[in-house]
Amino acid sequence: MSVAESRRIVLFRHAKADWPQVSDHERPLADRGRKESAEAGRRLADTGIPFDLALCSTAVRTRETWKLAVHEFPQRPKTVYEERIYEASPGELIALLNETPDDAQNILVIGHNPGVQGLADILAGTAEGDARDRMSRRGFPAAAFALLSFTGPWKSLEPGVATLLDYWAPTG
Repeated sequence: MSVAESRRIVLFRHAKADWPQVSDHERPLADRGRKESAEAGRRLADTGIPFDLALCSTAVRTRETWKLAVHEFPQRPKTVYEERIYEASPGELIALLNETPDDAQNILVIGHNPGVQGLADILAGTAEGDARDRMSRRGFPAAAFALLSFTGPWKSLEPGVATLLDYWAPTG
C-alpha cells in the first residue's frame, strides 16, 4: 500500500460501565453497555471498512466493549491490547498512532474519555456534512465513535490533518 492512500481511524469510546467495588481499571460493562457495544459494532460493520488493526485499552470495560462489538464484524482485525491507551491524553494517543506500521490502512482505537474525544477534536481539521455539529452537540458518550481519514504515513498524523467523516452515538 502506498502511504499516499487515505487511511481511516475510528476512535471508539468504551460502552457504559458499571460501578462495582473494584479498581477503575477492573470496572466491567453495565447491562446497557453490553447492548450498546453490539449496536456500535453493527454500525461499524455497516461502514464496510475492512479494519486491519484494533488497538484496545487493557481496562476490563474496553476489552468487553471490543469483544461484543467485533462479534458483529464480517472479519476480525488483528487486535493489540495496549496499556498506554488507559488514561492517555490526546498527545499520548497521537504518539501511539505514530508508531503504527504503514501496512495498516484502517484502524480502530478503543479507549476512554477525555482522551478519545479530545483526540477526535484535535485531529479533525475539517468535517463532512454535519458530523462535527453532531459530535459537538452530543459530546462523546459511552459507546460513541468518530470516523476520521487522513493521507500519509502514520508518523505524519498530527493535529488538524484529518477529516471527520462520521460520528455516531447510541440514543440510550
